[in-house]
Formats: sequence, C-alpha cells, structure tokens
Amino acid sequence: MKTAAEPSRTVSTPLKIGAFRRFASAGLISATGTAMAPLALAYSVIEQGGGAGSLGLVLATNTVPTIVFLLMGGLFADRLSRSRLLFLGNVLAAGAQGALAVTVATGHATTMSVAACGFVSGTAASFTVPAAQGAVAQIVPEEHLHQANALLRLPSNAVKVLGPAVGGFVVAASGAAWALAWDAFTFAVAAVLLLGLRLEAPPATPDGVMADLRAGWAGFRSRTWLWSYTAAGTVLVAAWLAGFQLLGPLVAARQYAGARDWGLIQAAFASGLLAGTLVCLRWKPYRLLMVAVVTGGALALPLTAMACGVPLLLVLVAALLAGIGLDVAIVAWNTAFQQHVPRAEQGRMSAFNGVGERLAIPLGYLVTALAAHSWSSRGILLACAGMIALATVLNLCVPDVYRVNRITPSRRSRASDDDREAAQA
Repeated sequence: MKTAAEPSRTVSTPLKIGAFRRFASAGLISATGTAMAPLALAYSVIEQGGGAGSLGLVLATNTVPTIVFLLMGGLFADRLSRSRLLFLGNVLAAGAQGALAVTVATGHATTMSVAACGFVSGTAASFTVPAAQGAVAQIVPEEHLHQANALLRLPSNAVKVLGPAVGGFVVAASGAAWALAWDAFTFAVAAVLLLGLRLEAPPATPDGVMADLRAGWAGFRSRTWLWSYTAAGTVLVAAWLAGFQLLGPLVAARQYAGARDWGLIQAAFASGLLAGTLVCLRWKPYRLLMVAVVTGGALALPLTAMACGVPLLLVLVAALLAGIGLDVAIVAWNTAFQQHVPRAEQGRMSAFNGVGERLAIPLGYLVTALAAHSWSSRGILLACAGMIALATVLNLCVPDVYRVNRITPSRRSRASDDDREAAQA
C-alpha cells in the first residue's frame, strides 16, 4: 500500500517522504485550531447566556458520537481509502465549526445549535481517528515508525503549550466566533493537504460489514496484549481525568494559590508532553509495549503529590514527569500497534481500543461525582493514583507485554527465513 507521492521506501528519515510531510503539516495546521476550540466553545455557550448545564450538554454531544460511531469509523478505515476518509472527516469538521462560527458571530447561537455542531464534529472525529492510525503505517517504512510517531507528536505538543494562551487572547480580544472560524479554516486546509495523499484502500473483503465487525472483534480478543492494554488504559484515563482534570482545579483552589497555580501545573504537564516527544526522537526502546505500560504509570505522580499536599514545586516536577511519561507511552504504543497489527485490520483494532478509553471519560466523571459525597478530595486523589498504579502492575503481569517489541528490517527478515524453513521442514 503506497501513496502516489512516494516512489521509494528506502529513506533515512520520515521527513524525506513527501507524503509524510503532507500528513504532518495537516496535523500541525489542524492542531492550531483544535487548541483554541475548547475555550471558544465554552465562551460561545457563556455569551448566549448558558450555564454549567448548557456547557455540559454541549461537551456531551461532542463526546458521545466518538463512542457511538467509532466502530463504524474503524470498519470504514479497513474498507476504504484512509486518505479519502481523512479528507471527508476534515471537510465535515470544517463545515460544522464554520457554521458554529457564523451563528455565534451573528448572535443566533443557542445551546441546541452549538450542541448540534459539536455532534457533527464528534462524528467526524470518530472516522478520522482510526483512519489516521492506519495511514501512518501506509506512508512510513516500518523501521521509521517510531521516529514518525514522535515527529507527529512534536508540533501538536508545542501547540498545546501555547495554544490555550493564544486562544484566550483571541477570545478576549475578538470574541469566540473568530477562534471558531480559525478552527474551521485549519480543518479546511488540512483537508486539502490530506486529499493529496491518495492512499490505496486496504484489500477488499467479500464479507459484509457485520462479518468484518465480528472478525475484527475476534482479532482484538485473540491478541491478549491488545485487549489487556486497552483495559488498563480505560482505568488510567478514567482515574487521570477524575483526579487531574476534575479535582485538580478544586485542590489547587484549596491548597495552593488557585487559578494561577493550577495554570502552572497544567503548563508543567504540557511542557512534559513536549519534552517526552524530544526523548522519543532520541530513544528507540526495544521493548515497546513494556515501556508504554511503565511510563504511562507516571500519571499517578501528580495525583499523589496533590493528595499529600506537598509544596507547589514538587507538584510541578511531578506534573512534568507525568507529561514526559505519557508522551513516551503514546509514541511507544502507537509504534507497537502499527508494527504488530496487520495493516488491513488497523482501523478496527484502533476503534476497539479507542472505544474502551473513551468510555472512561463519562465513567471517571460519574464515579468521582458519586464518591465526592462520601470521600474527601484527598481520598479520591489517592484512590485515583492507586488505580493507576494497580492497573500498571497488573498489565505488567501479562506475558505478552514482553513479546511485543520493536521490529527492525533484520528481525523481520530473520522471522521470514524461520517461517520458510519451518514450512519446508
């Protein structure tokens, strides 16, 4: 599966592949808009008189489609051209954000119209996420996947450090409509870039959609390392969102200097993500999945630090280390996934993995809301940190975690020779 823009696979770095540069540029441009969108979305609700309930409805309608339609997106990614899916998904998102920007600018926005646009954007994401995972493996040679995944994370993490501040300035100076319009524009530019990839569709299967879905589930279930990592990831995401995103601002208000210190903690975490990408550009671990599991466990550090009420400097260090660990885990996991899952199945496997982790979002918030009536914030933070540590340890007990390692051309060649000798015997 090659691209029309890729005449040769013998390259020394992914940056020498024209299709990869196009794919990475699309991601960078889109990230500049995506970083501003949450703040602009919140203030578009506030500007038309909505409160916490209205904002919750808008956020829910943006999240629910990514759970409901993600499996369908995975099926499509294994049946159709992934570049075409990425193009259509970005066009759909551009239309939704553009329509929202117009309604906000003209003063005709309502909670329902904002929620409707969010629903469309969430639907678009459920088709582009599985397609993007498989597209990288089509574009980049196997030996350069780790570096490619790190390079793709580098600009998006840099934008995460600066984007919210720039978005806040734009919203404060010009209103939410301009930030939403910029988000729509970046989706449109990304769509044009992605259309030029022209990736071939995976080999067609004679079976129907439901048969493909059943085959995908059987493949997911048969790979112990895949479903065990997904299960552990669901726990990690739920505990992290509940402890850091939900309780973090409350703890910062009670134990530290409120919004100012919480902003510093978030900045430290975002800086850690960027630093983690730089680590991945230099370090290519052999035991990919084991590294992903261990470094993901670093998310327990800032939760433990805040629960223990340590000085702010130690919380900042813990948040920085958590960011580094999370980004190393993401790059290692993406590389392991792309190397060990057949390309024709990557859309469905990515969707099954994504559904589990996205279900953690409402689960984490719901459990925290219920526990808050009986437990203190400190107790919940410690429980969340304990869940992350326990999930990490249990995942390390899975033998397959130590078998999913980085594949080099020489290892692939030796494996092929062994297979041929076994067949001849």
